Amino acid sequence: MRTPWRTHWRYSLKLRLTLFLLGASLLSLLTHASWTFWPWPALAPLLGAPVPAPWSPWAMLLTAVVVVPGIWGLAHVLLAPLSRLIRALEGTVLSYREGEFSSVITAQAPSGLSELAELMRLHHELGHALREQRRHLAQRELLLDTVVQNTPVALVLTDTQDRIAYANLAARHLLDEGRSLSGRLLEEVLSRASDDLRGALAQPRDGLFSVMVEQQEERFHLSVRDFQLQGQPHRLRLMRRMTRELSRQEVASWKRVIRVISHELNNSLAPISSLAHSGAELARRGQHERVPGVFASIGERAAHLHAFLAGYASVAKLPAPVLAPVDWAHFLEGLAVHYRFRREGELPSAPARFDAGQMEQALINLLKNAHESGSSPEGISLQVEALREEWRVEVADRGPGMNEAQLAQALLPFYSTKRSGSGLGLALAREIAEAHGGRIVMGNRDGGGLWVALLFPKTG
Repeated sequence: MRTPWRTHWRYSLKLRLTLFLLGASLLSLLTHASWTFWPWPALAPLLGAPVPAPWSPWAMLLTAVVVVPGIWGLAHVLLAPLSRLIRALEGTVLSYREGEFSSVITAQAPSGLSELAELMRLHHELGHALREQRRHLAQRELLLDTVVQNTPVALVLTDTQDRIAYANLAARHLLDEGRSLSGRLLEEVLSRASDDLRGALAQPRDGLFSVMVEQQEERFHLSVRDFQLQGQPHRLRLMRRMTRELSRQEVASWKRVIRVISHELNNSLAPISSLAHSGAELARRGQHERVPGVFASIGERAAHLHAFLAGYASVAKLPAPVLAPVDWAHFLEGLAVHYRFRREGELPSAPARFDAGQMEQALINLLKNAHESGSSPEGISLQVEALREEWRVEVADRGPGMNEAQLAQALLPFYSTKRSGSGLGLALAREIAEAHGGRIVMGNRDGGGLWVALLFPKTG
Protein backbone atom coordinates (compact mmCIF):
# COMPACT_ATOMS: atom_id res chain seq x y z
CA MET A 1 0.00 0.00 0.00
CA ARG A 2 1.40 3.38 -1.05
CA THR A 3 1.87 6.14 1.51
CA PRO A 4 -0.33 9.24 1.03
CA TRP A 5 2.55 11.57 0.23
CA ARG A 6 3.86 9.21 -2.47
CA THR A 7 0.42 9.05 -4.03
CA HIS A 8 0.22 12.84 -3.89
CA TRP A 9 3.64 13.01 -5.52
CA ARG A 10 2.36 10.98 -8.44
CA TYR A 11 -0.54 13.32 -9.06
CA SER A 12 1.15 16.60 -8.22
CA LEU A 13 4.67 16.70 -9.56
CA LYS A 14 3.93 14.44 -12.53
CA LEU A 15 0.80 16.43 -13.36
CA ARG A 16 2.74 19.69 -13.38
CA LEU A 17 5.40 18.21 -15.66
CA THR A 18 2.74 16.78 -17.96
CA LEU A 19 0.91 20.08 -18.21
CA PHE A 20 4.19 21.88 -18.83
CA LEU A 21 5.07 19.51 -21.70
CA LEU A 22 1.59 19.80 -23.19
CA GLY A 23 1.77 23.58 -23.00
CA ALA A 24 5.21 23.62 -24.64
CA SER A 25 3.97 21.35 -27.42
CA LEU A 26 0.87 23.51 -27.99
CA LEU A 27 3.02 26.65 -28.09
CA SER A 28 5.29 25.05 -30.67
CA LEU A 29 2.36 24.05 -32.90
CA LEU A 30 0.76 27.50 -32.71
CA THR A 31 4.06 29.23 -33.49
CA HIS A 32 4.68 26.91 -36.44
CA ALA A 33 1.16 27.52 -37.75
CA SER A 34 1.65 31.28 -37.45
CA TRP A 35 4.65 31.04 -39.79
CA THR A 36 3.13 28.73 -42.35
CA PHE A 37 -0.69 29.27 -42.32
CA TRP A 38 -1.74 32.48 -40.60
CA PRO A 39 -1.02 35.40 -40.09
CA TRP A 40 2.48 35.47 -41.61
CA PRO A 41 1.47 34.25 -45.07
CA ALA A 42 -1.07 37.15 -45.21
CA LEU A 43 1.44 39.74 -44.04
CA ALA A 44 4.47 38.55 -46.02
CA PRO A 45 3.35 39.94 -49.47
CA LEU A 46 2.76 43.33 -47.96
CA LEU A 47 6.24 43.33 -46.48
CA GLY A 48 7.91 41.75 -49.48
CA ALA A 49 9.05 38.77 -47.38
CA PRO A 50 9.02 35.12 -48.38
CA VAL A 51 6.51 32.59 -46.98
CA PRO A 52 8.19 29.32 -45.88
CA ALA A 53 6.72 25.98 -46.88
CA PRO A 54 4.88 24.22 -43.97
CA TRP A 55 7.54 21.60 -43.24
CA SER A 56 10.59 23.28 -44.67
CA PRO A 57 13.80 23.62 -42.57
CA TRP A 58 13.28 27.39 -42.52
CA ALA A 59 9.86 27.03 -40.95
CA MET A 60 11.19 24.60 -38.33
CA LEU A 61 14.14 26.87 -37.58
CA LEU A 62 11.97 29.95 -37.16
CA THR A 63 9.64 28.05 -34.86
CA ALA A 64 12.55 26.86 -32.73
CA VAL A 65 14.06 30.35 -32.52
CA VAL A 66 10.83 31.70 -31.09
CA VAL A 67 9.73 28.74 -28.92
CA VAL A 68 12.96 27.49 -27.28
CA PRO A 69 13.82 30.72 -25.38
CA GLY A 70 10.27 30.94 -24.15
CA ILE A 71 10.23 27.35 -22.93
CA TRP A 72 13.67 27.78 -21.33
CA GLY A 73 12.56 30.89 -19.46
CA LEU A 74 9.32 29.28 -18.33
CA ALA A 75 11.18 26.16 -17.12
CA HIS A 76 13.68 28.32 -15.25
CA VAL A 77 10.89 30.20 -13.50
CA LEU A 78 8.99 27.04 -12.60
CA LEU A 79 12.01 25.00 -11.44
CA ALA A 80 13.99 27.73 -9.65
CA PRO A 81 12.48 26.99 -6.17
CA LEU A 82 13.03 23.26 -6.72
CA SER A 83 16.67 23.86 -7.71
CA ARG A 84 17.23 25.97 -4.60
CA LEU A 85 15.74 23.22 -2.44
CA ILE A 86 17.92 20.53 -4.06
CA ARG A 87 21.06 22.66 -3.50
CA ALA A 88 20.05 23.15 0.14
CA LEU A 89 19.54 19.40 0.56
CA GLU A 90 22.96 18.74 -0.98
CA GLY A 91 24.56 21.18 1.46
CA THR A 92 22.98 19.58 4.52
CA VAL A 93 23.88 16.06 3.37
CA LEU A 94 27.49 17.15 2.94
CA SER A 95 27.37 18.66 6.44
CA TYR A 96 26.07 15.36 7.83
CA ARG A 97 28.92 13.52 6.13
CA GLU A 98 31.39 15.81 7.90
CA GLY A 99 29.70 15.22 11.26
CA GLU A 100 27.96 18.62 11.43
CA PHE A 101 24.27 18.21 12.25
CA SER A 102 23.30 21.81 13.02
CA SER A 103 22.52 22.80 9.41
CA VAL A 104 18.89 23.77 8.75
CA ILE A 105 17.23 24.15 5.34
CA THR A 106 15.79 27.65 4.92
CA ALA A 107 14.57 27.22 1.31
CA GLN A 108 10.82 26.93 0.83
CA ALA A 109 9.16 24.13 -1.11
CA PRO A 110 7.59 25.27 -4.42
CA SER A 111 4.00 26.29 -4.00
CA GLY A 112 1.60 23.41 -4.47
CA LEU A 113 4.27 20.67 -4.21
CA SER A 114 3.22 19.35 -0.84
CA GLU A 115 5.30 16.18 -1.28
CA LEU A 116 8.47 18.31 -1.20
CA ALA A 117 7.20 20.01 1.93
CA GLU A 118 6.77 16.54 3.45
CA LEU A 119 10.32 15.70 2.37
CA MET A 120 11.62 18.85 4.07
CA ARG A 121 9.68 18.00 7.24
CA LEU A 122 11.20 14.52 7.34
CA HIS A 123 14.62 16.01 6.68
CA HIS A 124 14.22 18.41 9.61
CA GLU A 125 13.17 15.50 11.84
CA LEU A 126 16.23 13.53 10.72
CA GLY A 127 18.52 16.47 11.52
CA HIS A 128 16.92 16.87 14.94
CA ALA A 129 17.32 13.13 15.68
CA LEU A 130 20.97 13.21 14.59
CA ARG A 131 21.65 16.27 16.74
CA GLU A 132 20.06 14.58 19.77
CA GLN A 133 22.08 11.40 19.20
CA ARG A 134 25.24 13.47 18.80
CA ARG A 135 24.49 15.28 22.07
CA HIS A 136 23.86 12.01 23.94
CA LEU A 137 27.04 10.51 22.50
CA ALA A 138 29.03 13.56 23.59
CA GLN A 139 27.62 13.27 27.11
CA ARG A 140 28.42 9.55 27.29
CA GLU A 141 31.94 10.15 25.95
CA LEU A 142 32.45 12.87 28.56
CA LEU A 143 31.24 10.53 31.31
CA LEU A 144 33.41 7.67 30.06
CA ASP A 145 36.47 9.91 29.76
CA THR A 146 35.89 11.24 33.30
CA VAL A 147 35.64 7.70 34.67
CA VAL A 148 38.69 6.47 32.76
CA GLN A 149 40.79 9.52 33.62
CA ASN A 150 40.07 9.25 37.34
CA THR A 151 40.28 5.48 37.74
CA PRO A 152 43.27 4.29 39.82
CA VAL A 153 44.08 1.70 37.14
CA ALA A 154 46.79 3.03 34.80
CA LEU A 155 45.62 2.69 31.17
CA VAL A 156 47.85 3.00 28.09
CA LEU A 157 46.59 2.46 24.52
CA THR A 158 49.19 2.11 21.73
CA ASP A 159 48.98 1.54 17.97
CA THR A 160 51.01 -0.79 15.76
CA GLN A 161 54.01 1.57 15.93
CA ASP A 162 53.87 1.53 19.75
CA ARG A 163 52.83 5.18 19.65
CA ILE A 164 50.60 6.14 22.57
CA ALA A 165 47.07 6.95 21.39
CA TYR A 166 45.57 7.39 24.87
CA ALA A 167 46.77 7.44 28.47
CA ASN A 168 44.81 8.36 31.60
CA LEU A 169 46.03 10.36 34.60
CA ALA A 170 47.22 7.30 36.54
CA ALA A 171 49.36 6.20 33.57
CA ARG A 172 50.79 9.70 33.13
CA HIS A 173 51.85 9.85 36.79
CA LEU A 174 53.25 6.32 36.73
CA LEU A 175 55.22 6.65 33.48
CA ASP A 176 56.28 10.31 33.23
CA GLU A 177 55.46 12.32 36.36
CA GLY A 178 52.08 13.52 35.09
CA ARG A 179 53.23 14.82 31.69
CA SER A 180 51.10 14.21 28.61
CA LEU A 181 51.83 10.94 26.79
CA SER A 182 49.55 11.16 23.75
CA GLY A 183 51.40 10.94 20.46
CA ARG A 184 54.71 9.86 22.01
CA LEU A 185 56.46 6.56 21.41
CA LEU A 186 56.22 4.12 24.31
CA GLU A 187 59.95 3.39 24.04
CA GLU A 188 60.74 7.10 24.44
CA VAL A 189 58.49 7.36 27.50
CA LEU A 190 60.09 4.27 29.09
CA SER A 191 63.65 5.40 28.41
CA ARG A 192 63.80 7.04 31.87
CA ALA A 193 61.69 4.39 33.63
CA SER A 194 63.03 1.65 35.90
CA ASP A 195 64.21 -1.65 34.43
CA ASP A 196 61.33 -3.47 36.10
CA LEU A 197 58.71 -1.25 34.53
CA ARG A 198 60.43 -1.23 31.13
CA GLY A 199 60.80 -5.02 31.16
CA ALA A 200 57.19 -5.60 32.21
CA LEU A 201 55.69 -3.37 29.49
CA ALA A 202 57.97 -4.91 26.86
CA GLN A 203 56.27 -8.28 27.40
CA PRO A 204 53.07 -8.83 25.36
CA ARG A 205 51.42 -10.79 28.16
CA ASP A 206 49.93 -10.52 31.64
CA GLY A 207 52.15 -10.54 34.71
CA LEU A 208 53.26 -8.93 37.96
CA PHE A 209 56.02 -6.36 38.42
CA SER A 210 57.35 -3.98 41.07
CA VAL A 211 58.40 -0.33 40.80
CA MET A 212 59.50 2.33 43.26
CA VAL A 213 56.80 4.98 43.71
CA GLU A 214 57.55 7.85 46.10
CA GLN A 215 60.42 5.93 47.73
CA GLN A 216 58.22 2.89 48.33
CA GLU A 217 58.02 -0.38 46.45
CA GLU A 218 54.67 -0.85 44.77
CA ARG A 219 53.52 -4.04 43.08
CA PHE A 220 51.34 -3.92 39.96
CA HIS A 221 49.40 -6.46 37.96
CA LEU A 222 49.71 -5.94 34.19
CA SER A 223 46.92 -6.97 31.78
CA VAL A 224 47.61 -6.82 28.03
CA ARG A 225 44.82 -7.00 25.45
CA ASP A 226 44.98 -6.66 21.64
CA PHE A 227 41.95 -5.49 19.64
CA GLN A 228 40.88 -3.59 16.52
CA LEU A 229 40.05 0.12 16.81
CA GLN A 230 38.72 1.89 13.71
CA GLY A 231 40.06 -0.97 11.61
CA GLN A 232 43.59 -0.72 13.02
CA PRO A 233 45.21 -3.10 15.56
CA HIS A 234 45.84 -1.54 18.99
CA ARG A 235 47.23 -2.82 22.29
CA LEU A 236 45.72 -1.89 25.65
CA ARG A 237 47.85 -2.17 28.82
CA LEU A 238 46.15 -2.00 32.21
CA MET A 239 48.33 -1.65 35.31
CA ARG A 240 46.48 -2.19 38.58
CA ARG A 241 48.16 -1.38 41.88
CA MET A 242 48.16 -4.50 44.02
CA THR A 243 50.22 -3.40 47.05
CA ARG A 244 47.28 -2.88 49.40
CA GLU A 245 45.57 -6.07 48.31
CA LEU A 246 48.83 -8.00 48.55
CA SER A 247 49.44 -6.60 52.03
CA ARG A 248 45.98 -7.70 53.08
CA GLN A 249 46.60 -11.13 51.60
CA GLU A 250 50.01 -11.26 53.26
CA VAL A 251 48.45 -10.62 56.68
CA ALA A 252 45.88 -13.32 55.95
CA SER A 253 48.69 -15.67 54.93
CA TRP A 254 50.61 -15.04 58.13
CA LYS A 255 47.47 -15.75 60.14
CA ARG A 256 47.09 -18.93 58.15
CA VAL A 257 50.69 -20.02 58.79
CA ILE A 258 50.28 -19.33 62.50
CA ARG A 259 47.22 -21.58 62.50
CA VAL A 260 49.08 -24.27 60.52
CA ILE A 261 52.16 -24.17 62.79
CA SER A 262 49.99 -24.13 65.91
CA HIS A 263 48.05 -27.11 64.62
CA GLU A 264 51.23 -29.03 63.75
CA LEU A 265 52.86 -28.18 67.09
CA ASN A 266 49.80 -29.37 68.96
CA ASN A 267 49.67 -32.55 66.89
CA SER A 268 53.31 -33.28 67.73
CA LEU A 269 53.58 -31.96 71.29
CA ALA A 270 50.45 -33.71 72.55
CA PRO A 271 51.79 -37.20 71.64
CA ILE A 272 55.26 -36.27 72.93
CA SER A 273 53.76 -35.16 76.26
CA SER A 274 51.69 -38.34 76.46
CA LEU A 275 54.68 -40.54 75.56
CA ALA A 276 56.88 -38.79 78.14
CA HIS A 277 54.23 -39.39 80.79
CA SER A 278 53.98 -43.05 79.72
CA GLY A 279 57.78 -43.44 79.84
CA ALA A 280 57.95 -42.01 83.31
CA GLU A 281 55.18 -44.33 84.48
CA LEU A 282 56.92 -47.34 82.92
CA ALA A 283 60.22 -46.40 84.62
CA ARG A 284 58.40 -46.00 87.96
CA ARG A 285 56.92 -49.46 87.59
CA GLY A 286 60.29 -50.93 86.63
CA GLN A 287 59.20 -51.93 83.09
CA HIS A 288 62.47 -50.68 81.61
CA GLU A 289 62.30 -52.92 78.53
CA ARG A 290 59.49 -50.77 77.07
CA VAL A 291 61.15 -47.41 77.77
CA PRO A 292 63.41 -47.43 74.63
CA GLY A 293 60.33 -47.81 72.42
CA VAL A 294 58.77 -44.79 74.06
CA PHE A 295 61.91 -42.74 73.49
CA ALA A 296 62.02 -43.90 69.86
CA SER A 297 58.45 -42.70 69.32
CA ILE A 298 59.31 -39.37 70.93
CA GLY A 299 62.34 -39.09 68.65
CA GLU A 300 60.20 -39.77 65.53
CA ARG A 301 57.70 -37.10 66.46
CA ALA A 302 60.51 -34.62 67.24
CA ALA A 303 62.21 -35.40 63.90
CA HIS A 304 58.94 -34.84 62.05
CA LEU A 305 58.42 -31.54 63.85
CA HIS A 306 62.00 -30.47 63.09
CA ALA A 307 61.59 -31.24 59.37
CA PHE A 308 58.30 -29.36 59.32
CA LEU A 309 59.76 -26.25 60.93
CA ALA A 310 62.91 -26.41 58.80
CA GLY A 311 60.82 -26.07 55.64
CA TYR A 312 59.22 -22.87 56.89
CA ALA A 313 62.52 -21.52 58.25
CA SER A 314 64.09 -21.88 54.78
CA VAL A 315 61.98 -18.93 53.60
CA ALA A 316 62.68 -16.68 56.57
CA LYS A 317 66.40 -17.47 56.96
CA LEU A 318 67.71 -17.62 53.41
CA PRO A 319 71.50 -17.06 53.54
CA ALA A 320 73.15 -14.40 51.40
CA PRO A 321 73.98 -15.84 47.96
CA VAL A 322 77.62 -16.64 47.17
CA LEU A 323 78.13 -15.50 43.58
CA ALA A 324 80.44 -17.52 41.34
CA PRO A 325 80.80 -18.08 37.57
CA VAL A 326 78.42 -20.78 36.32
CA ASP A 327 78.42 -22.47 32.91
CA TRP A 328 74.83 -22.70 31.66
CA ALA A 329 75.16 -26.06 29.91
CA HIS A 330 76.68 -27.78 32.96
CA PHE A 331 74.14 -26.11 35.26
CA LEU A 332 71.14 -27.30 33.23
CA GLU A 333 72.53 -30.84 32.98
CA GLY A 334 72.52 -31.02 36.77
CA LEU A 335 69.03 -29.54 36.90
CA ALA A 336 67.67 -32.14 34.46
CA VAL A 337 68.58 -34.90 36.93
CA HIS A 338 65.77 -33.73 39.23
CA TYR A 339 62.95 -33.00 36.74
CA ARG A 340 62.46 -33.47 33.01
CA PHE A 341 62.05 -30.43 30.77
CA ARG A 342 62.44 -29.41 27.13
CA ARG A 343 65.08 -26.77 26.50
CA GLU A 344 63.96 -23.87 24.30
CA GLY A 345 66.37 -21.79 22.20
CA GLU A 346 70.15 -21.67 22.24
CA LEU A 347 72.06 -21.37 25.48
CA PRO A 348 74.12 -18.18 25.96
CA SER A 349 77.81 -18.79 25.46
CA ALA A 350 78.83 -16.35 28.22
CA PRO A 351 78.84 -17.73 31.78
CA ALA A 352 76.65 -16.17 34.48
CA ARG A 353 77.41 -15.23 38.08
CA PHE A 354 75.01 -16.51 40.71
CA ASP A 355 74.73 -18.88 43.65
CA ALA A 356 74.33 -22.21 41.86
CA GLY A 357 72.85 -24.01 44.86
CA GLN A 358 70.18 -21.40 45.55
CA MET A 359 69.31 -20.89 41.91
CA GLU A 360 69.04 -24.65 41.43
CA GLN A 361 66.65 -24.85 44.38
CA ALA A 362 64.52 -22.03 42.92
CA LEU A 363 64.30 -23.70 39.50
CA ILE A 364 63.60 -27.10 41.06
CA ASN A 365 60.61 -25.52 42.81
CA LEU A 366 59.39 -24.03 39.51
CA LEU A 367 59.83 -27.32 37.63
CA LYS A 368 58.11 -29.20 40.46
CA ASN A 369 55.12 -26.86 40.22
CA ALA A 370 55.06 -27.30 36.43
CA HIS A 371 54.99 -31.09 36.73
CA GLU A 372 52.26 -30.93 39.40
CA SER A 373 50.12 -28.59 37.28
CA GLY A 374 48.80 -31.45 35.20
CA SER A 375 50.90 -30.53 32.17
CA SER A 376 52.41 -33.31 30.09
CA PRO A 377 56.20 -33.62 30.49
CA GLU A 378 56.58 -32.67 26.81
CA GLY A 379 54.77 -29.39 27.47
CA ILE A 380 57.25 -28.27 30.15
CA SER A 381 60.07 -26.09 28.80
CA LEU A 382 62.98 -24.05 30.14
CA GLN A 383 64.58 -21.14 28.30
CA VAL A 384 67.61 -19.00 29.14
CA GLU A 385 67.86 -15.54 27.52
CA ALA A 386 70.60 -12.94 27.72
CA LEU A 387 68.86 -9.56 27.85
CA ARG A 388 70.62 -6.22 27.73
CA GLU A 389 71.40 -5.97 31.43
CA GLU A 390 70.06 -9.17 32.98
CA TRP A 391 69.53 -12.90 32.61
CA ARG A 392 66.07 -14.32 32.10
CA VAL A 393 65.32 -17.97 32.95
CA GLU A 394 61.74 -19.01 32.13
CA VAL A 395 59.92 -22.21 33.05
CA ALA A 396 56.65 -22.80 31.17
CA ASP A 397 54.01 -25.52 31.26
CA ARG A 398 50.74 -26.43 29.57
CA GLY A 399 48.62 -26.76 32.69
CA PRO A 400 45.41 -24.86 33.46
CA GLY A 401 47.21 -21.59 34.27
CA MET A 402 45.86 -19.14 36.86
CA ASN A 403 43.13 -16.56 37.03
CA GLU A 404 43.88 -12.93 37.97
CA ALA A 405 43.16 -13.46 41.67
CA GLN A 406 45.54 -16.43 41.79
CA LEU A 407 48.24 -14.54 39.88
CA ALA A 408 47.96 -11.67 42.36
CA GLN A 409 48.55 -13.99 45.35
CA ALA A 410 50.78 -16.69 43.86
CA LEU A 411 54.04 -15.21 45.19
CA LEU A 412 52.79 -14.85 48.76
CA PRO A 413 54.24 -17.30 51.32
CA PHE A 414 51.96 -20.23 52.16
CA TYR A 415 49.53 -19.48 49.34
CA SER A 416 48.90 -22.55 47.19
CA THR A 417 46.36 -23.54 44.53
CA LYS A 418 46.89 -27.21 45.45
CA ARG A 419 45.03 -28.78 48.37
CA SER A 420 48.20 -30.40 49.73
CA GLY A 421 50.60 -27.63 48.72
CA SER A 422 52.73 -25.80 51.28
CA GLY A 423 52.74 -22.52 49.36
CA LEU A 424 56.53 -22.17 49.78
CA GLY A 425 57.82 -23.05 46.29
CA LEU A 426 57.15 -19.75 44.51
CA ALA A 427 57.78 -17.72 47.67
CA LEU A 428 61.23 -19.30 48.07
CA ALA A 429 61.98 -18.74 44.37
CA ARG A 430 61.01 -15.10 44.81
CA GLU A 431 63.28 -14.76 47.86
CA ILE A 432 66.20 -16.27 45.94
CA ALA A 433 65.63 -14.00 42.92
CA GLU A 434 65.42 -10.88 45.08
CA ALA A 435 68.51 -11.96 47.05
CA HIS A 436 70.36 -11.91 43.71
CA GLY A 437 69.10 -8.38 43.01
CA GLY A 438 66.45 -9.64 40.61
CA ARG A 439 62.77 -10.43 40.57
CA ILE A 440 60.27 -13.07 39.54
CA VAL A 441 57.47 -12.46 37.05
CA MET A 442 54.72 -14.76 35.85
CA GLY A 443 51.66 -14.91 33.63
CA ASN A 444 49.43 -17.11 31.50
CA ARG A 445 50.63 -18.51 28.18
CA ASP A 446 48.85 -18.12 24.89
CA GLY A 447 47.11 -21.41 24.22
CA GLY A 448 46.96 -22.38 27.90
CA GLY A 449 49.48 -22.88 30.64
CA LEU A 450 51.65 -20.76 32.92
CA TRP A 451 55.08 -19.20 32.57
CA VAL A 452 57.31 -18.13 35.45
CA ALA A 453 60.57 -16.26 34.86
CA LEU A 454 63.50 -15.44 37.13
CA LEU A 455 65.35 -12.25 36.16
CA PHE A 456 68.62 -11.20 37.80
CA PRO A 457 71.52 -8.92 36.85
CA LYS A 458 74.34 -10.17 34.68
CA THR A 459 76.95 -8.93 37.15
CA GLY A 460 76.79 -9.29 40.93
